Amino acid sequence: MRLAKYLARAGVASRRRAEKLITAGRVCVNGTVTDRPQYRVQDSDTVTVDDRPVKGFEEKAHFLLHKPPGYISTVDDTHHRPTVMDLVKETGKRLYPVGRLDADTSGVLLMTNDGELANLLTHPRYGVRKVYLARVAGIPDKKALEQLRAGVDIEGKKTAPAGVKIARVFAGDNEALLELTLIEGRKRQVKKMCGAVNHPVIRLHRQEFAGLRAGRLPEGSYRRLTEEEVRELYRRVES
Repeated sequence: MRLAKYLARAGVASRRRAEKLITAGRVCVNGTVTDRPQYRVQDSDTVTVDDRPVKGFEEKAHFLLHKPPGYISTVDDTHHRPTVMDLVKETGKRLYPVGRLDADTSGVLLMTNDGELANLLTHPRYGVRKVYLARVAGIPDKKALEQLRAGVDIEGKKTAPAGVKIARVFAGDNEALLELTLIEGRKRQVKKMCGAVNHPVIRLHRQEFAGLRAGRLPEGSYRRLTEEEVRELYRRVES
């Protein structure tokens, strides 16, 4: 098994992040730094990350977190800010977030130790659907909505076509609530898209990720996914 896949299966990180750990020289096999993600791990090999031994494969665990604002979507933060890991301490599993939500963004976030699934769900090839509710300054006109739907230029690259509609108008505040359906996952994409049509985001919430919704799950709470929900996630990226 390739080293990056081995680390992902062991719950250390997603396969993409595991590759970064390896190329950064943080992984050793039998006491020797190995910087090749394609290294084939043997049953007799001893693997360590940052001098800590990688234990056998953990039972795969999948949790849905309703992330509140104020938490960083990362495992560690060098500035000692609150992270989503502070919200899932009681699971007894080494979890990590699939993708990221900005610190001031709320909404659904998948937490897992299933590196293979995490890699598939974040791969651009599969165009996993994400639905956001963005409260924006001003009330977008027909032209602005059509621009968002067709794609706008962000840092020299046009965004993919998106579903966009006005969910609510706050006429007294001159603000609107937009529902945006994306199949991309570029950094700060919703905020940059809305800013590009002169309607900056005031508040952002991710309502859906790969078919998962928070429903009645309170902010700051989490729940384990059902077996059917996990199977559905795999179906979305294996079809």
